[in-house]
This record gives sequence, structure tokens and C-alpha cells, in this order.
Amino acid sequence: MKMSLDGAEGTYRIQGYSDGEIRINDVRYRQSLLVTPDTLITEWGPESVATTGQGDFKAVHELDPEVVLLGTGVQQTFPSRELMLSVLETGVGLEVMDTASACRTYNVLMSEGRRVVAALIIDQGR
Repeated sequence: MKMSLDGAEGTYRIQGYSDGEIRINDVRYRQSLLVTPDTLITEWGPESVATTGQGDFKAVHELDPEVVLLGTGVQQTFPSRELMLSVLETGVGLEVMDTASACRTYNVLMSEGRRVVAALIIDQGR
């Protein structure tokens, strides 16, 4: 999927997504990552929703988000109940969706000036 967004606030814009790859600012990434309008963390660990734990969300919380978009790969897959509750208990919104939807939603929220973190899982098995 190719995306285009002109005039959005922020340094990091998601320009495209396909299975196994995200394009941000003309650079292609093939690993799970965290992106905010002004921060890009390419060494975010989980390879799947099943392996995503509370430790992975420590880096997310350090980015002080208003809302977290968890992109779970090709299909929407919910993380453990415990993980979802631990995020929600901090007062941060959590939206779980497939990665393509998370990329599109990130661009919209970023353009609105929201404190959004996209936590995008790239399935390493593809």
C-alpha cells in the first residue's frame, strides 16, 4: 500500500506499507519499530504479538504518548489481556489493528498534532 501525506506536522511520516516492510521518509524497514512524529526507534524487539510483553512497552511509555497504535502484522491480533490492561491502567489509549491500518491512522493523528506512538510489528516469519 502506498500512502502520501503532504503538509503534515512531524519529522517521521509513513509513506508506505507492504507485508514485511514499512517505508518512512524514503527508508525501508523490515523489523518491528516504534515511530512518533519526532522519534524513530528501529530496534524495538517483538517479532509477533504473541512475543510482545510488558518489557516491550517500557520504551513505548517513555515516549509519553496520548495514544498507542499497535500494528499487529497482516491481521489484527490482540495481545494478552494482561498487557492490554497494563497499558490502559497508565491512562494511555491503546488501539489494536493490523499494521496497514495502524500506518494510515498514525498519519492522520500525526497530522492533527496528537502525541501518537505507532508500535508496528513486522512478522519476521514472512
